[in-house]
Amino acid sequence: MITVENLHRHFGGFHAVDGASLTIAEGSITGLIGPNGAGKSTLFNVIAGRLPPTSGRVLMDGEDVTGLPPHELFKKGLLRTFQIAHEFPSMTVRENLMMVPPAQSGETLWNAWFGRRAIRDEEAKLLARADEVLDFLTISHLRDEKAGNLSGGQKKLLELGRTMMVDAKIVFLDEVGAGVNRTLLNTIGDAITRLNKERGYTFCVIEHDMDFIGKLCDPVIVMAEGKVLAEGEAAHIMENEAVIEAYLGTGLKNKGAA
Repeated sequence: MITVENLHRHFGGFHAVDGASLTIAEGSITGLIGPNGAGKSTLFNVIAGRLPPTSGRVLMDGEDVTGLPPHELFKKGLLRTFQIAHEFPSMTVRENLMMVPPAQSGETLWNAWFGRRAIRDEEAKLLARADEVLDFLTISHLRDEKAGNLSGGQKKLLELGRTMMVDAKIVFLDEVGAGVNRTLLNTIGDAITRLNKERGYTFCVIEHDMDFIGKLCDPVIVMAEGKVLAEGEAAHIMENEAVIEAYLGTGLKNKGAA
């Protein structure tokens, strides 16, 4: 699905991503972990077209998509969410979902004047799709709530719902658990699993909650200092000496040895 080849992203003399190579297999829920400053979010931003790479390549289904802008990658089914949700706060939850699909009929002046029936028909379909998404995510009771009034976890569910309004192939989730209580985090995890198994979504997830990663993701990729340090099942990653040193900390390593 996604192949990253010797990717570099430099900011002056700082090498945020420093020769990273990895593969995200189609149909997987791949975890991406590492300490703060490891380059995870920068890697996401390069893959998703928000930042150009200094060098290296990104392939999607064998096609070189390096440096394509986000809207072009969006059309190909590659979507990215953010640690801080990007909702339209003054619009309702349902309206936020209905905004997602591109090239809607009502966006052109001609249709606004002469294609009102087509606009109504399209809006009816979008409304039905939005309600289906809300039911899937078990937040239909929030459909008429202003998005700005949602809790952090509810906003993360809304962002996940926005990926369901288009034909997403792969979704990059950046710290989906940040600021989310355990109950809602479990709901988000269940939704990700269902989207993966029932609708064929591929996911790559940045997250610091190792319990969440361990239950949800296989494989897990570890980054440190801009490089890929290790890859494997979560249980094996937790036992990797290099990972313990770089990510989990020498204190945990020494505790385990005591």
